[in-house]
Amino acid sequence: MAADDLARFRTLCGHYRWLAVFMVVSVGALLALMYFVAPAILAARGDFRGTPNGWLSAVVWGAPSLFYLYAVWSLGQAMGRLAKGDLIQPTLARALRRVGLALGIGGVLSVFGVTNLTRLIQSGHGGWLHFDVSGMTLGMIGGALFLLGRVLDQATAVQAELDEMI
Repeated sequence: MAADDLARFRTLCGHYRWLAVFMVVSVGALLALMYFVAPAILAARGDFRGTPNGWLSAVVWGAPSLFYLYAVWSLGQAMGRLAKGDLIQPTLARALRRVGLALGIGGVLSVFGVTNLTRLIQSGHGGWLHFDVSGMTLGMIGGALFLLGRVLDQATAVQAELDEMI
């Protein structure tokens, strides 16, 4: 990679990092406003018409979003490290594992956890499985990314061992 290309790549990584920070902060603030601040203000004014179980059920439905935001945050961290000049291979392996785990947990929680936790909260009402194609897809992609991160770690270890032999 030429010096100009490397400098442009690092600059783009830095921009992506700030985009990830902006997304996590703005979406995180909206989630906090929607699930915590607004119900608290309504409850303080006496206008909150929902039940505590209804509020808790809404929080459970929003829980996978936290894992997805962590995945974006992890990508932003990796891009920030690359922008500072860290080595690509270990940074990429760490990012793949973190992003994969976050997307996998978020997807599984979206498909299986949300509906079953909502059933517990609402005393047995609801289904066993939420047919959420995007959640299923993110869960599968997350699992694959996690496995690829592990393969990349093993490849790094094998490469280090081969380098020692030479």
